[in-house]
Amino acid sequence: MAWVPTLAKGRPASRADVQWQAGPANAPPLWLIVVDTSASTRRHGALSRAKGFLQALFDQAYRQRARLALITASGAGAQWQRHGLKASRALGPWLDQLGAGGGTPLPEALSEAKTWLARQQSVQAGRVYRCVVITDGRLKTVQGIQSVGCDTLLVDMELGGVRLGKGRELARLLEAEYVHLDALPSG
Repeated sequence: MAWVPTLAKGRPASRADVQWQAGPANAPPLWLIVVDTSASTRRHGALSRAKGFLQALFDQAYRQRARLALITASGAGAQWQRHGLKASRALGPWLDQLGAGGGTPLPEALSEAKTWLARQQSVQAGRVYRCVVITDGRLKTVQGIQSVGCDTLLVDMELGGVRLGKGRELARLLEAEYVHLDALPSG
């Protein structure tokens, strides 16, 4: 309950007179995770290594009592996997069966994520939001890609001898912090 705004209107006569507040103390953080699962992410074991990172991310979310929203980008489009669920061991089977194939509709997934996040932020403005984008950056075009509207981390999982290096450009367009999978602790 928001005491000051409630009492500023006088003594509440009914429940409708009580003002409520949403804030970091009331709402756990929400992490929006966008995973590129296109066919190119199978090269050099990139998706397998990214799964290790995702498991560590899920464990961290569990310890911080964060909520998760997951969207994958492969084949013909973006696909929501989970919406605002608590991080738990139940994500293990989903992660184990996560595969890759098809094209790279990452721009569509990011647009979908941005729209969904804007709705969430309008409902709970005081909540802490964080976005993690995991991709190899192998897109036909980066045109139209822009920030999703919260603190963002781009994890570049492009591996192998020949790298296009588009991850840094994506991070710049997303106004995101950039890190390569090789720079993360293994295990």
